[in-house]
Amino acid sequence: MIRVLLAEDMSMLREALAALLALEDDIEIVAEVGTGDVIVPTALRTRPDVAVIDIELPGMDGLSAAAELHERLPECRALILTGVGRPGSLRRAMSAHVAGFMVKDSRPKELIEAIRTVAGGGRVVDPQLAFAALNVQGSPLTEREAEVLRLTASGAEPPEIAARIGLSYGTVRNYLASSVTKLNARNRVDAIRIAAEAGWI
Repeated sequence: MIRVLLAEDMSMLREALAALLALEDDIEIVAEVGTGDVIVPTALRTRPDVAVIDIELPGMDGLSAAAELHERLPECRALILTGVGRPGSLRRAMSAHVAGFMVKDSRPKELIEAIRTVAGGGRVVDPQLAFAALNVQGSPLTEREAEVLRLTASGAEPPEIAARIGLSYGTVRNYLASSVTKLNARNRVDAIRIAAEAGWI
């Protein structure tokens, strides 16, 4: 029996997926969550084999949750679902050690087969995304710049970011300024848009 944790913030979609997967003889839904920050604690409690995670979740985004899940419970393999297939997100997913990456408009049968493949130790990647990812350049941002930009995108202000990651206020402002420059952006908002579309944050 393949034990599955389902993480999706839209209740109707989450319940529909759970009902669909429950029809399979070899799949058992052991947990359903609606926010990214509860994925790891729930997984540690329920010990799923596969976590099916929406890429965009409140509390913590799906890729960050998948990376933490890999660290804390490496035997649970993550399968990311995305509504918008950005090739840069695929690269970020691979660095987060996810085992699968699929677009949400895949057929239900494909998702079920993907769960079985991932549970069996294999990898599943949407072929069109994989091809597009080959043509995407790497991020020009350093890890710190990307982290500061990601926190800014979540609504945190520079003083809060500085306190959270142990930097000075001036250093955070410098990272934001260098991100804007490197991305040829007009301002912070534009830098966030460019980096998000490329899958760098």
